[in-house]
Amino acid sequence: MLVSIDTPYVDTSAADLGLALGDPELPALAVREVDLPGGIRLRLRLLGASHQVVLGGLTETVACLPGRPPHLPGTLHDEPNGYRFTATVLRPPAGELRARVAALRTELADDPYALVGVFPGDPDAVTALAVRPDPPDGSVGWRTWHAYPQTNELVLTETVVALR
Repeated sequence: MLVSIDTPYVDTSAADLGLALGDPELPALAVREVDLPGGIRLRLRLLGASHQVVLGGLTETVACLPGRPPHLPGTLHDEPNGYRFTATVLRPPAGELRARVAALRTELADDPYALVGVFPGDPDAVTALAVRPDPPDGSVGWRTWHAYPQTNELVLTETVVALR
C-alpha cells in the first residue's frame, strides 16, 4: 500500500537512527494491519523517517529516539527471545538513490504485505516496510527501507522473529 504523507519529511540522516525494543507505540502517520497464515498479526507503523513494527508483545522501533544516543546496530541477535535484526546503510553513487527508490515504490505499491510512505517535497523521501509472506517455518520476518535524499543514504533493515 502506497500512502502520501502530509507531514514533511524530518531532516535527519542514518546517523540519527536508533533501535529500541519494547518501547510503547508512538503516534503514527500511517498504520497497516497484516494478517499472515497461522493467526499471525503484525502492525506496520510509519512514524515519519522512522518505523515501528508490532508483533504480539514485541515492538520494534527504528527512529530518532529523543533522550537516547543514536545507535543503529549492524546486527543484533537475541537468541533466547528468537529475535534477529540487521541494518545496512548504503550511500549509492550519484543518481542511483532515485532509481532504487523508484523501483522500490513500484515493487511495493500494490503489495498486500507492505506499507510505503512518500513525503511531500521530494519523491525520494520514502519510508517503507514489507512483511515477508513466506518466512522460514516457525518464524516471521520483515524488511524496511528509509531513504534520506538530503544525505544520499538508504537504510535497509531486516528482522526475523522465531514464533513460539
